[in-house]
Amino acid sequence: MQNVRERSEELEYEILSPLAAKSREARRRIPMEECEFRTKFQRDRDRILHSKSFRRLKHKTQVYIVAGDHYRTRMTHSLEVAQISRTIARGLRLNEDLAEAIALGHDVGHTPFGHAGEAAMEELIGHFSHNEQSLRVVEYLERGGRGLNLTFETKDGILNHTGPHVPKTLEGRIVRTADRIAYLCHDYDDSLRAGLLRPEDLQDRVIRNFGTETSRMITSMVSDMILASMGKGDILMTEDVRETMDIFRNFMFKQVYRSAALAHERQQAVFVLRALHEHFMGHFDELPEEFAKREAMWGRRQTVTDYVAGLTDSFAVQVFQRIFVPPVGRYMMK
Repeated sequence: MQNVRERSEELEYEILSPLAAKSREARRRIPMEECEFRTKFQRDRDRILHSKSFRRLKHKTQVYIVAGDHYRTRMTHSLEVAQISRTIARGLRLNEDLAEAIALGHDVGHTPFGHAGEAAMEELIGHFSHNEQSLRVVEYLERGGRGLNLTFETKDGILNHTGPHVPKTLEGRIVRTADRIAYLCHDYDDSLRAGLLRPEDLQDRVIRNFGTETSRMITSMVSDMILASMGKGDILMTEDVRETMDIFRNFMFKQVYRSAALAHERQQAVFVLRALHEHFMGHFDELPEEFAKREAMWGRRQTVTDYVAGLTDSFAVQVFQRIFVPPVGRYMMK
């Protein structure tokens, strides 16, 4: 008699497109006993969702550092990418569970303080990419160094959600574009709330094709992806929408991500991460024991990078204050 997982695996062959990734065919680096109820991709999703690195995303900046309760964090961004990815995957009869697992795990290697933090790490060590660090987190750093033992399909999607290489699965290619849709639209929404942008600041072509409301923007791009990709064997957009999206992206980089208004916050973030990285390189024994034990395997620089990159915004500031800020006023009330 089939168990629940086996029945779900059978349904994938009956319902999903022949182009969809099938969980029964997925493989892990270390074979393990199968779950009675969950497919391999569902299990990947759950392992990521319950990981420490995913929980830390709730205190990692998307764009605005400590901006308020209603601004996006890396966690809310990841959840939004997962929702958009599932919508596209369902529309194309692809594997929603794989798309969701990739989306939830794609940013677990992001530094504190958003892209400013990533730039700081790049400057410090010569090469740092959050997609590569995300793979490193799920493959080696989680669960006390054992990793999450995810399927190769999920790891491929996480690694290649950005960068020069395209994911092997269509589900991974969905996340690659859904990530961009999510951060452009939701960072635009946060920028309106922060008073950094006004709807009328958008270029005429963006307004004409996408509108000025976040929900309409997302719907415009998602529906175009589904219709353009049907029966094509790839994840596509029409030329008009793709070009408009590039215009929107260039606008956001100029007006928000690299704006003068956020320059001071970016400088502060770089200063904190540089100071912490340099301090622990010289005072390696002050790292938590879990990390100090990894020097023999990974080397000091990589171990310090793993620790600093994994910090949340608030904890990075707390550690910085403990190390570098004199305890002025600590004894005033005694």
